[in-house]
Amino acid sequence: MTTDASPRVPAPGSIPIAPTEEEWLRMTADEREQVQLKVLAALSNPRDLMSEGRPHKRAKTRALDMLGLHFKTLGRVVYLAEEMAVMYPGEEAFSPDVFAVLDVPQPDDDPRLAWVVVDERKGLDFVLEVLHRGNRNKDLVMNVERYARLGIPEYFIYDRARQQLHGYRLVAPDSRRYQRIVPQAGRYGSAVLGLDLVIQGGSLRFYYGIGELIGSEDLIGRLTGMVEDLEAKAEAAEAKIEQAESKAEQALAGLRAAVLAVLGARGIDFPEEARERVMSCDDPATLQRWLTRATSVGSAAEALSVEP
Repeated sequence: MTTDASPRVPAPGSIPIAPTEEEWLRMTADEREQVQLKVLAALSNPRDLMSEGRPHKRAKTRALDMLGLHFKTLGRVVYLAEEMAVMYPGEEAFSPDVFAVLDVPQPDDDPRLAWVVVDERKGLDFVLEVLHRGNRNKDLVMNVERYARLGIPEYFIYDRARQQLHGYRLVAPDSRRYQRIVPQAGRYGSAVLGLDLVIQGGSLRFYYGIGELIGSEDLIGRLTGMVEDLEAKAEAAEAKIEQAESKAEQALAGLRAAVLAVLGARGIDFPEEARERVMSCDDPATLQRWLTRATSVGSAAEALSVEP
């Protein structure tokens, strides 16, 4: 006997309600996949996405990028997602702009269609919604009640249109009512992420202590500027190699570090043999060529190709 794999829909045009835990566990793998596909279809409304516009998309993508690079640098295991469908048992499915779940690895070939709480045995830890031209009542009122009821420890809203930030936190694990997060010197502290959120220069920023988080685009831009300086130093070192061997070695070390940093910032894996090859190279021209390639290629092997 098979189960009805369709999510329960309370009314035409509304978002599907996820199966209860008992219903989900009785389903076959194919039935579960069909449920998730129907939820994804219901949550993927092109008209809604178009109404938000590019500023909304850029704000949440930039936030996800900065958080991903930060936690990767720290070596902290955090699952991050943008607009992934979330299914709490017996609840209406939803798709936050950005969410985080602590201590859950995020493989490059992540097979998840949705975050299914029954399968994961864990709900969301942090949600960020970017409000631009969307439904203000949903983000500022309905979600405050809903996310608290679901037990999501922290909820932040970046009101981009009005350049305001709102933060909410559950004061205890069994609480189901949020308390507002009171900013300190304009910063809203996230206990979940260990970061401060602040609006600065017309955009949402994250701070780790006194240091501001940067994204891959910012990092590559800074490194590109460093490359020009390092190349000049390397050329000068070649011309005066006998008198300035130490300066030449510093420039080479900087180029080696820059190659690895650019590959890492772009999310390109490099095996240990590739790292050793970069660190053992003492030819400035080769390192410069690798560094130039690292900003655009799709793999470490391409970056370290012997082709000119």
